[in-house]
Amino acid sequence: MSKPPDTVSLPEHLRPLTVGIPRTWTPEEALAVFELIDDLRDKVWALYSCQMQALLAEQRSGGRGDDADGASAREHSEPRNP
Repeated sequence: MSKPPDTVSLPEHLRPLTVGIPRTWTPEEALAVFELIDDLRDKVWALYSCQMQALLAEQRSGGRGDDADGASAREHSEPRNP
């Protein structure tokens, strides 16, 4: 696993956030948050699925840049003209 970057040297707007999850939520509140995150995940996937798939393929190939079809990840991540 790679070492996390030194977050102190990053500008504040790029530093990771710590999100505390209260142990006092009702089941309804917990479900509402869960559904919100699930909807957000779906929307991110709808917008970035091709780029994320290309990145995952590149990471799994050890950075070789070729996926199972031999196409470079860059080919999949560039915007397509309609």
